[in-house]
Amino acid sequence: MKFQISDAESHRAKIPHEIFLTNLIGNHILWFIAALGMAKTYWQPLALVPLFSVALLVYTLWRARLSRQRDSWFVMCHWQICAGRSRIFIIMLMLAVTVSALGWVAYSRFGLMKEAVYALIGGLGILPIMVTVLVLILMESDALHQAALHKLPDRIAGRYPNPGVPVVEEEALQD
Repeated sequence: MKFQISDAESHRAKIPHEIFLTNLIGNHILWFIAALGMAKTYWQPLALVPLFSVALLVYTLWRARLSRQRDSWFVMCHWQICAGRSRIFIIMLMLAVTVSALGWVAYSRFGLMKEAVYALIGGLGILPIMVTVLVLILMESDALHQAALHKLPDRIAGRYPNPGVPVVEEEALQD
């Protein structure tokens, strides 16, 4: 649905998506690849990737909770969209950490070959993260575009009832 809101409100609604995309593209892709190239000499830039990511994810969840009392309805809805996707990403990161820990235990305690551990971590840990990052980038880019067009998915508009913001046009948007 498209709503009648101001451009300033539309700009505020884009902020959570920009933060999340910065984490996904800037941190998990660009910075990670750059830091990985220097990892043998300097490990510290690589260690900043999870620290920066956790900080942005925690901020997004905290700010989404705060937006329920502080922001306008349209802005709050976009924070909730971003918080839901942040939770999905957190679950995927926890899965990768769990698989890595299990791989380490299998190698150190049960004598699993190093190559088998790499296959386990790569196939069950890193590959799902890469696919999730790609899908979340596409979804967040679309949500950013929807915020610019003053739109919300019907599912979100139904979940958080409209307090009286005029609807400009009704159309079925997929989330």
